[in-house]
Amino acid sequence: MRSGGVFLIVIFGCFASCFGNAIAAGLPDRGSQLRPVAAFSKIRSEQARSVALFTEAARVITNPRCMNCHPATRQPTQGDDLHPHIPLMFAGAADHGAPGLPCGSCHGIANVATLGSGIASVPGNPRWSLAPASMAWQGKTLHEICEQIKDPGRNGGRSLAEIHKHLGTDKLVGWAWSPGAGRAPAPGTQPELGRLIEAWISTGAYCPRS
Repeated sequence: MRSGGVFLIVIFGCFASCFGNAIAAGLPDRGSQLRPVAAFSKIRSEQARSVALFTEAARVITNPRCMNCHPATRQPTQGDDLHPHIPLMFAGAADHGAPGLPCGSCHGIANVATLGSGIASVPGNPRWSLAPASMAWQGKTLHEICEQIKDPGRNGGRSLAEIHKHLGTDKLVGWAWSPGAGRAPAPGTQPELGRLIEAWISTGAYCPRS
């Protein structure tokens, strides 16, 4: 009986306490539009245009919907303020949580609406996990993030063409635009991000200096 009670407390903590701060009704609209590739066509220097394109794409890359899964530590964060995950979680050996409390304990294959008044939904995706440690972005400059994204040794062995496909079409990345009730989506749309990344690559994939 005691163990069953503890189990229920853990599950309730995952579905309630975990997301209470991150999922509040009436969040400000942060899903603003991304500037289209054509908006950068008047920049004569190809290098400067490339940097500007990446900087625009980085509005998504550095958005909380993405940053929370790219922590500086092996612990996920939550909410628009990137506060520590509640309950305390660790990536584990395969980035899917610690033994005994995997991410799947709370996160299912899709967003799930709740019945609580202060918690609109629990996020989910079939591949829900943390990004690998090599792709930690929190606390880094755009230059550092850009260099990580370009480096096959730190981006999952992907070429630039594969990075374009990953950011522009991957369904886990796409969660950022359909994050469930109560969360503001990332700016623009995933196809728009894909076009910005494609243009960034075609202009030399230059990185910001800072």
